Amino acid sequence: MNEIRTYPTRPFLAVSAAILRDGKVLVVRRARKPALNLYSMPGGVVEAGETLFEAVMREVREETALEIQPVALAGHREAIQRDDKGAVERHFVILCFAARWLSGEPVLNEELDDARWLDPADLAGLNTTEGLAEIVGNAVALLRTPA
Repeated sequence: MNEIRTYPTRPFLAVSAAILRDGKVLVVRRARKPALNLYSMPGGVVEAGETLFEAVMREVREETALEIQPVALAGHREAIQRDDKGAVERHFVILCFAARWLSGEPVLNEELDDARWLDPADLAGLNTTEGLAEIVGNAVALLRTPA
C-alpha cells in the first residue's frame, strides 16, 4: 500500500489485537515513530477487500509471526496527531479485537524491538499507547465469557 499516511485527507481504518495466552497478554514495543518506544498491541491498517478479522490476523502475522483467532471487538481508539501549527499530521481509527493465541512465538523486526507476554496487571508499569490497559481489560472479560 503506497498511500501517504501523513497529512491525510481522511482517517485511516486500522485494527489491533489484544492476544491472550494462558492468562497473559502480548505487548510489543514500537521501534518507529509515531509510537516510538511505546508498548502497544500488534496491528495495522485495513486493506481494501479485507474483512476486519482478516486484517487483524494478517497484521499480527506480519508483525509478530503469530497465528491468532479474533473473537470480538474489545474497543476502539482514535489516534489523531497534530503538528506545531495544528494541522492533522496523522489520523487513525483503530478497532481493537480480543483474540486467542493459536500458535507461534513473537518474532521481532524493524517495527518492533521488544515483545512480552505479561499479566494484564503488569501493564501499569509500562509506557503504553493511550487506553491500552482498558482495551486489555475488555478483552480479558470477553474471552472469559463462554460463547
